[in-house]
Amino acid sequence: MPMHFPWGTGEVEDLPTVGTAVDTLPDPSRSDDPPGVRLRTARARARAFREEFALTGAPDTITTCDLVTLPYPTRFGLFRASRAIAPFLSITNRMLVIRWRESDGRPRVLLFEPSDVELGRSTPYFHDLRRKTPRGLERLVVTEHGTVLGHLARLGIRPADVDYLMFDHLHTQDLRRWVGTRAHQDDLGARPRAAFPHAKVIVQRDELAAMADLHPLQRPWYQPAAYRDVLPEAFAPIDGSVVLGPGVAVVKTPGHVFGNQSLVVNTSTGIWVSSENAIAAEALTPEHSRLPGVAGWARQWQQEAVLNANTVETTADQYNSLVLEKTLADRSQRDPRFLQFFPSSELTPARTNPGTTPTFTHGHITHGPTTHGVKPA
Repeated sequence: MPMHFPWGTGEVEDLPTVGTAVDTLPDPSRSDDPPGVRLRTARARARAFREEFALTGAPDTITTCDLVTLPYPTRFGLFRASRAIAPFLSITNRMLVIRWRESDGRPRVLLFEPSDVELGRSTPYFHDLRRKTPRGLERLVVTEHGTVLGHLARLGIRPADVDYLMFDHLHTQDLRRWVGTRAHQDDLGARPRAAFPHAKVIVQRDELAAMADLHPLQRPWYQPAAYRDVLPEAFAPIDGSVVLGPGVAVVKTPGHVFGNQSLVVNTSTGIWVSSENAIAAEALTPEHSRLPGVAGWARQWQQEAVLNANTVETTADQYNSLVLEKTLADRSQRDPRFLQFFPSSELTPARTNPGTTPTFTHGHITHGPTTHGVKPA
């Protein structure tokens, strides 16, 4: 049944946006071309945008903050490619803190993937998984590394100085403690005040509209009830791809969800792309993967990317989006076989999951001077 939200479709359409639209990358979800044509178009347009984007400059700093490592089904994370015997692999969710200055000197702070890990546990899929997992086993396979607010305190950033919150999509996200609500929340025992009183949530407008009436394929991964009392003014919806600041862009990459979006940043090592369309850098160059089955599967099926496929809303679009991301990203300076694709949930080695140790991991993006001598965590 449709969910009662404090906004209607018309209000979502009328909300003000942010950023400068990228004409080189029109919204792929609005194309009527067949998937093969869209694939060629995505590759060509990504090449053109790479040249434009490199000229926008670079942000001042990027810092990576680990949030949580948790189990995730192997059949989702590596789609049909893995031959690992382990039913689960491990992924680490990380937040990126990005700072830049506008042309008039105003400072900006963007938090990418600032997940409220505690409230994210109520996501239907993960709530059911926790219910079936003995507490002793959960302590073994789940590691909480730090909280969003704790990391910001460590970096010397006041929550009131944060301008933007952004996720590649809103799976698992509960934003009530971040942006506040208009009413008392029974499960929280209070009406939460916004931890980030001046921040806007950057989201694709079509994902925001779709959440009011989820498809069965989408329901296990969203928490629509958590948005009942979130005011529409908390959001800054965008339509497609935009440049936010020097060396900072949001690129629409539909497929994993209809409104999926990727962070693109220009750094001292070149261009990085981050999303959850894939869970490992080697998923974009599977021919170099040592994960059991992956390279052979890619050869057999003549596919150049391995999807993160917990939802297959539009599989061909997700594949095309990964190719776009693959074309945008520079090669890793540590190992040029792999690209500077930084999964927002990155495959992480774990003794409990044989056959899922990644060939290569990034672990962090670091750009610019550290703050107060603080290193990425």
